[in-house]
Amino acid sequence: MYKEAPGAHSSGGFVISRTKVAVLIDGGHVRALARAAKKIFNLDYIERVAVACIASDETAFRFLYYDCAPYEGTVKKPVSATPHVFQASDQWLQDLAAKDLFAVRRGVLKFRGWKPKKAPLSAGPTDADFEPDFEQKGVDMRIGLDMASFADTRAVDRIVLLSGDTDCVPAMKHVREAGLQVVNVSLPNGRRIPELLWHADFERQVSWP
Repeated sequence: MYKEAPGAHSSGGFVISRTKVAVLIDGGHVRALARAAKKIFNLDYIERVAVACIASDETAFRFLYYDCAPYEGTVKKPVSATPHVFQASDQWLQDLAAKDLFAVRRGVLKFRGWKPKKAPLSAGPTDADFEPDFEQKGVDMRIGLDMASFADTRAVDRIVLLSGDTDCVPAMKHVREAGLQVVNVSLPNGRRIPELLWHADFERQVSWP
């Protein structure tokens, strides 16, 4: 559980204020990197990653987590055309939202069809040769809206952004023009994206917890 840091501390008789930050986490981006790094991506690990993004001179105002609930619905299999039912629960998002200082922003997961597990396909393919193709919609828009809101209300001094989506660039520009700072977080096995670095004030390299 996140332990609240004091908003200020004293040193030599002077009061030193901590920088107040909002940590914005693109869940799909972090999940893909965590699984590639053989990490167990669960609620506690998400919280540990969020806290690891905070520097020693910062205090957390809020952690905002952006993701989609698992897809639910009935579709036809690609070869046999028999029905396939996707069933899942969004309880984990509800549980994450209940954690201290966390807020969850939900996008929508769209089913875009089926794609081959490997190419080229063998002669006479079966349903087992395909996997579902999903697309997240609305996550980057929600990140941008929250960044714009922080810029307008000035509730924080700094935005700490953990995302690999260049669609965040316009929001990053707006935040900096409003006088807030932007930190771009890089994880060990993540690809450094120049466009995100160009529009951030700092790059922060964070190790896996």
